[in-house]
Amino acid sequence: ILKIIKKRLLLIISLTIVAVGIAVALSFYFITQIYQAQTQILINQKGSSEEVYSWSQIETDLQLINTYNDIIKSPVILNKVIEELKIDTTPEQLTNQITLSSESDSKVLKIEVQDSNPEQAANIANVTAEVFKEQIPSLMNVDNINILSAAILSENPTPVKPNKLFNIAIGTVIGIMLGIGLAF
Repeated sequence: ILKIIKKRLLLIISLTIVAVGIAVALSFYFITQIYQAQTQILINQKGSSEEVYSWSQIETDLQLINTYNDIIKSPVILNKVIEELKIDTTPEQLTNQITLSSESDSKVLKIEVQDSNPEQAANIANVTAEVFKEQIPSLMNVDNINILSAAILSENPTPVKPNKLFNIAIGTVIGIMLGIGLAF
């Protein structure tokens, strides 16, 4: 096995270099870079401190998070976001850009938006939170949403996709495997 690999080492190295080159070209020039922005909202009932911190009220707020997830991704909210930002997309496409998450037993809901434009991602996240905060009193007859942190555009945003180093590592492994496979 070692003799075969040694005999065909030039082939293995050449294919590895070609595969790495393809991975670099794809990662840096062809795959669209995706940026992410995040805002956080707090689900919390207003009222006296005894009511707000009662176990049943906390449980109610936690159970409402799933309902709020559905409402945020509904056309009622997303159409207003699209209208306010004047973006050329549909609610279905915008739903695919938005990810909602919360830690277990946490009343903080994260709205993460991914877009090819970092400024657009931040705008969508912030406007979605604002529209949701404005619309929830009329939709559910509650007023329990506060925006904890707005999405902020950094001076030098870094893309979350593609993971260039990972793509290069995959290209290296594929090149080596292809080279060894052809050598045998």
